Amino acid sequence: MTIVNALFPVLALLLFGVALKRGNITDSGFLRTSDRLIYYVFFPVMLFWKIGGAPLAFADGWRYLAASAAAVAGVFVASLVFIRLRPVGAYQAGSFSQGCYRFNTYIGMAVVLNALGEEGARLYGILVGLLIPLINVMAVSVLIWYGESQPRGNGRRLLVTGRHLVANPLILGCVCGMAWGHLVGSFPVWLDNTLRLIAQVTLPMALFSIGGSLTFAGLRANLGLALASSVLKLALLPVLGLLCLYLFGVTGTAWSVSMLFFALPTSTAIYILSSQLRSDLELASAVIVLSTLLSFVSMSLVLLVAA
Repeated sequence: MTIVNALFPVLALLLFGVALKRGNITDSGFLRTSDRLIYYVFFPVMLFWKIGGAPLAFADGWRYLAASAAAVAGVFVASLVFIRLRPVGAYQAGSFSQGCYRFNTYIGMAVVLNALGEEGARLYGILVGLLIPLINVMAVSVLIWYGESQPRGNGRRLLVTGRHLVANPLILGCVCGMAWGHLVGSFPVWLDNTLRLIAQVTLPMALFSIGGSLTFAGLRANLGLALASSVLKLALLPVLGLLCLYLFGVTGTAWSVSMLFFALPTSTAIYILSSQLRSDLELASAVIVLSTLLSFVSMSLVLLVAA
């Protein structure tokens, strides 16, 4: 029942988002506005509230963060090796590589909350705050290196990468939440109630938006590379992550949070970043759809072990 209780609400809201789009109740304009609200306002506020509401105290310290970062770095290297050994064109490389390690933050928070409660959500929020900068550096570096619009010179490349990091509202939400939790430790009732209302909007809207954005266009033409990217994301990353967690001695809720993180589908953000830096949009779309479908298998397996 743990699997059903954790995953069914997420799947139901994704399908509801698909139905709303197919029924013309939502459209592309609404979804773009919704994405911006979630990314720049609602989810950063939710992270701030979840992380800042109580001082963090957990047995594994920061070891789960180091183990997770090591696993992601390992898959990043594996994606680059695959690009060199297989017929992955320069135009496709950035989208393919991103699909191997970028994670869907919103689905992750929804599943972690359902399965592991508030403690899991706080640990997940800290993990998101650490890994978003690392993953953005990886993704932007590959996109710039292989992309048609790569800036000239290492200084320019560093500037583009740094701009994506500094402007990331999810990082700001996590950092502010950690600072609040460390310095203050709790919210006054009036502020806590306000942030709770904002947070309650976040995940339903995010899942509706993800469902409405899913498209099967280009899946057949890019099935091979999309499947390879999804296998690296949903099979290699959990296996490598499991090894890293063992080596770092991570147990308990931190272990469960990390394993669920490894099993998450690819983020819809790979489409946006591929568009901005001129990589293959059809491949990005195919990876998002395929990994989202397959992730319910990987997340179910993790929940089965963690239960």
